[in-house]
Formats: sequence, C-alpha cells, structure tokens
Amino acid sequence: MELGLDGRVAIVTGAGRGIGLAITRCLVAEGSHVLAASRTVTPDLALLADGGAVTPVEADLTDPSVPGDLATQAAALGGATILVNNVGGVRPRTGGFAAVTDDEWLGTFQLDALSAIRMTRAVLSGMREAGSGSIVTVASVNARLPDPAVIDYSAAKAALVNFSKSLSKEVGRDGIRVNTVSPGPVATDLWLGEGGVAATVSAAAGAETAQIVAGAEASMVTGRFTKPDEVAALVAFLASDLAAGNITGADFVIDGGLTAEL
Repeated sequence: MELGLDGRVAIVTGAGRGIGLAITRCLVAEGSHVLAASRTVTPDLALLADGGAVTPVEADLTDPSVPGDLATQAAALGGATILVNNVGGVRPRTGGFAAVTDDEWLGTFQLDALSAIRMTRAVLSGMREAGSGSIVTVASVNARLPDPAVIDYSAAKAALVNFSKSLSKEVGRDGIRVNTVSPGPVATDLWLGEGGVAATVSAAAGAETAQIVAGAEASMVTGRFTKPDEVAALVAFLASDLAAGNITGADFVIDGGLTAEL
C-alpha cells in the first residue's frame, strides 16, 4: 500500500536500536527523511545515515533543552510533520513497590513520559503552521495491563496514553493527528538482551532466562514475541495521512493477543 510519506520530514526518538531503529528504517523506505535522535549513534544508525536519508543526532531526551533543538534542526530540513516518540526504558522492580525510590519514580517519568510530552510541545507550533502533522507515541501494553514488577513504568505509560488522547481532542481541527501504539513483549535487547527484562527477572527468581522467555511467549496466543519491524509498520501506517487520515486519539495494541479485553 502506498503510504504517501515520500518527502516528509520525521523526528524519531530512541532511534539507535530496537523499535526506534526499525521505525527509522521503515520511514526511510517510505521516502521520508528522518532526524534520528539517540543517546549514542550506534553502528546500525550510522550505516543508515550513509544513505543520506537519515540525520543522526546524539541526544539525551531527558534534557529539557533537547526537544527544542531537535525541532529547530527539523525546521532546517523543511519542518517535521511526523513525530515518533519512541525513547523509553524499563527496569523490573524485583524488590517490590516499597523499594522504588522517589528518584526512580522521577527518572522513569522523565524518560517514559516527559520526554514525549516535551518533544510533542516542541513540534506542535510548526505542525499547526503547516496545517498537518502526525504524532505517534510508542507506549506499552502495560498502560492497560498494570504489573507490579514494572509499577512505575506502567504508570508512566498509562499517563502517556491518556495525555495523547487528551491532546488529540485539542489539535484535531488543526490537521494534527495524535495516536499511540502499545506493544507487548518485543524481540529486542530491552527484553532479550544482556541485562534486559528476561535476564533481570530470571536472576531475581533463580530461574533460567530461557524459562522466563518461554513463559512470556506462552502468555501470547501467537506464541511469540512481536518483531520490531511489525511495530514499525504499524507506526508508519499511523503516520500516513493517506492510510490513516481520520484516525486520531486511538491506542493500537500489538501484543500477540496477550491482553484479553475487547
């Protein structure tokens, strides 16, 4: 399907690896120029930049000044009409709720909620001037499936979904669409890598990492983790005015059937 993204300028945060890298690749394949923000420019991101359709930027999205800088750089490229808020992270809280400190709560909300809120604020005036824009934020299935093992992350992602729905009602008549994508477990280092969710949980439980992974797979009716490219394709669809021009204020769950609600 033709998505009509050729020539568009997009900002993707957390673009160095995993879902963010897959989204960057997908948007480039659709003809967009991507301003790819990552804490470090990974070798994979640098390789994409060699093609000329990606401008990599080393950026810490927890720094309040960074979103404005990225919006300014995007304006020099013609102005961002696509924003993908993807940056985020999760740390399993194996010690329970009482062990999560104020600083850890604040750190989680800085990375997993405020980074997207600030980035959205930074691009909004340009999108309003253009009369067009699509903001897609990568939330999490934990926004609607709260888990005490990731209690602060669940709360931050729920706030992000609520924020996006609220904003969609304000900016819809300006030609700006705001949607969220909520993945379940995805086959990235966040879940499967050294120090990832599976390794952390297995160490706390005294189990093999493979057992934790198998248990997660068994909880999904498809019996497998979502692939990063599958999340990326959904994000690209939502970014497209041609394919999704009247979709706004929606949350799209991509979790292999993990959640049971209608």
